[in-house]
Amino acid sequence: MRGNVHIYPFLLAYVLVFGAYLFVPALAQQQSRNPYGLPLIQTVEEYRESLAANPNKEMVDLETFIPSLRFDIRYASTNNFVAKIMYPEAKAFLRKPAAEALAEVQDYLASFGLGLLIFDAYRPYSVTEAFYHATDKKGFVAHPRDGSRHNRGCAVDLTMIDIKTGEMMPMPTDFDDFTERASPKFEDLPADVKANRDLLIRAMTKFGFTVYYN
Repeated sequence: MRGNVHIYPFLLAYVLVFGAYLFVPALAQQQSRNPYGLPLIQTVEEYRESLAANPNKEMVDLETFIPSLRFDIRYASTNNFVAKIMYPEAKAFLRKPAAEALAEVQDYLASFGLGLLIFDAYRPYSVTEAFYHATDKKGFVAHPRDGSRHNRGCAVDLTMIDIKTGEMMPMPTDFDDFTERASPKFEDLPADVKANRDLLIRAMTKFGFTVYYN
């Protein structure tokens, strides 16, 4: 969920790493390249320095870390709310502690014959800037003044699929929906759709994630 919360693609922030910035560390000697004075990690060397200070900032490739995941990286295509290709590659990265928790969610859902389909995870800061300026519905996108949890590798947009068929389970909305129907509190739904949404929320929160309600 993002903004007023997608229900199809949950933006769920891993609470145990929420407070730690990955791409916005306090590097006093570094000059920021944004109008908000926000320090950004912009080189491999700076990334390695951040890992030396805090190994939990390590980013992992979800495709190799959790091989059973499925992917539909929408921002590597034009099938998204800006109708533009925003990523040069269809890849998804998370901080390792969040990825470990996501692996537990995947294993848990397998007992129901279900799995996860990933729409987005780590997001470059430049894309956060572009999204903010691309819509007037600011409640659904992060302000670049502070960056987003996606920028820190601490959030993931996803949905559930049937493992046997690979089909997405019915949810209240598709990805990138900016309506009240995307709220996790929206109740005017068919019973099966609400059940799918609530199961996904339960599965994610069971392993340390939390719904971003706004």
